Amino acid sequence: MEFRYEANQSQASDARRAEILANPGFGQYFTDHMVTIDWTADLEGQAKAFEAGEYLKMVGDWSDARVEPYGPLSLSPAAAVLHYAQEIFEGLKAYRHEDGSIWTFRPKANAARMNRSAHRMAMPQLPEDVFVQALEELMARDSAWVPNGEGQSLYLRPFMIATEEFLGVRPARNFSFHVIASPAGNYFGAELKPVSIWVSRDFARAGEGGTGAAKFGGNYAASLAAQLQGASRGHDQVVFLDRSPEESFEELGGMNVFFVTKDNKLITPKLTGTILEGVTRDSILQLGAEQGLDVEERRITFNEWKDGVASGDIQEVFACGTAAVITPIGQVADREEVYTTPSADFPVANALRNRLIGIQTGVDEDTHGWLHRLA
Repeated sequence: MEFRYEANQSQASDARRAEILANPGFGQYFTDHMVTIDWTADLEGQAKAFEAGEYLKMVGDWSDARVEPYGPLSLSPAAAVLHYAQEIFEGLKAYRHEDGSIWTFRPKANAARMNRSAHRMAMPQLPEDVFVQALEELMARDSAWVPNGEGQSLYLRPFMIATEEFLGVRPARNFSFHVIASPAGNYFGAELKPVSIWVSRDFARAGEGGTGAAKFGGNYAASLAAQLQGASRGHDQVVFLDRSPEESFEELGGMNVFFVTKDNKLITPKLTGTILEGVTRDSILQLGAEQGLDVEERRITFNEWKDGVASGDIQEVFACGTAAVITPIGQVADREEVYTTPSADFPVANALRNRLIGIQTGVDEDTHGWLHRLA
């Protein structure tokens, strides 16, 4: 796809950019440009697809691909995204390698997941090669924003929203795809340390037949009340259980969860349609098997975890995601009861984290072909 370019006439100075990159935090600052691509429905083609029974096939055209100055979006107050929440997003990172080149990690996996999310939310799908090209186009302009400090990266946020000015309840006929970028440090702060997790009993993130497997903002909004409840009690994040009598683990507010047993098993909740299929999660499953762990995707109940921690059968618990990478979980609080993970140094979690970051940053060999050069 051909992209046009409009330069930002108010770009950050070199001094200001250096000041930001010295301590970027997470999601607080943004680069000079963003990507935008528009989509318009082909009503005749859409009608034919509907008649053929392809009721979730969105027929239309992507157009006016551009890299433009980062800034506010112009939307009608009646834009469908504001009323019916037709929006999805992705998250991935750009890493500066030692030679100055810039790479990202498994972008085709993010592109494929975004299209699965689009399918669930009755939104158009963006060709995977255009998704990757959009990242390349942005990095061609804003590569100076990729930091090189330890643990730092440039967080890339592709997203799609419904822009049609219409209040009827049906899929929108106009959408826009965007990519913005934000320099990032460690998600939970400068010092990597075990976090404390609150078990949500009063709130659910997603339900069977719902949108839990889509990377949809409503799932994250649904987690916020539980996160505030946990934070008010001094905890860093929240974990959700399903609503079955067995109370199986699902995921954290924005991350997948793993358990390590003393007999060398690496367990994560299986994908049931209510859990997001994390790219980091999938990578850890592959790296864990390579490191000799017995990898399992299955239901794991709260009682199994609680009893396993008490007996020492479960040695480590950790969360994972693009933003946080791998973060050890030191304790889990269920109302007034607090359960502490036996391991103090989390050797398996740290070994997996070091291997994953090593690949992403170019320190370790990428034997899977996961890296893609952006600039």
